[in-house]
Amino acid sequence: MEFWHGFLLITSVHLLAAASPGPDFVLVSQQTLSKGRRTGLICSLGITLGLAVHITYSVLGLATVIAHSQPLLTAIKWLGGAYLMYLGWQGIGAKPTSDLAINVPQQRPSKHPAQDVFKDDSTLATLRRGFFCNVFNPKAPVYFVAIFTLVLSPDIPLWQLSIYGVWMMVLQMAWFSTVVMLLSIPVILKRFGRVEHWIDRILGSAMIALGLNLILRSR
Repeated sequence: MEFWHGFLLITSVHLLAAASPGPDFVLVSQQTLSKGRRTGLICSLGITLGLAVHITYSVLGLATVIAHSQPLLTAIKWLGGAYLMYLGWQGIGAKPTSDLAINVPQQRPSKHPAQDVFKDDSTLATLRRGFFCNVFNPKAPVYFVAIFTLVLSPDIPLWQLSIYGVWMMVLQMAWFSTVVMLLSIPVILKRFGRVEHWIDRILGSAMIALGLNLILRSR
C-alpha cells in the first residue's frame, strides 16, 4: 500500500474512532466544564501520551498477543473498569461552587507558563488522570490490531508505521483540543458554572457505569 493511501486511510479511520463517545471523551468534558480550558487541554495531552503506549506495543507486534490472550484482556478490563469507577466516584463527590468562585475568571495567563507546568501539582495529576484513562482502555489493543494488521499491510516498514503512529497522536490531540475549546467558550462555561457539580456527578455516574460494564463483560 502506498504511503499516502495509508496516510489518508489512517486519518479517516482514527478521526472516526477519536470522535466516538467513550471514557476519554467523558473525562475531557468533565475536566473542561468543571475546571476550565487549561485543565481540559492538559487532560487531552495525557490521553494523547497514553495513546503512545498503545502505538508502541502495536508497532512491536504485541497488540495481537494481547488481543488474543483472554487472561490479559480480562486483567486490562478489570484495571480499566476499576480506574473508571475511581474517577467516577471523584465526580460524584463534587461540591457546589460558590457564587464568588463562579464570577472569578478561570483562566489567568501566567508570566511564566512553562514553570507553572512543573510547579503545579494539579497539572501532573491531571496529566496522569488522562494518561491512565487511555492506557487502561481495554478496547485499544483490539482497535490497534485492526489498524496495524487488517487495515494496513503487515509488510509496511517500521519508519512508515512510526509516522502513522505520530500522526494518530496529532489527530487525537487535535480532536480533544477542539472539544476543549468549544466547551470552554465563556458563554458555555457561564451557563454551566452554577450547575457544574451536577455535571460532575452526572458524568461521574457515566464513568462508573462504563467501569461496571467493562468488569461485568469480562466475566
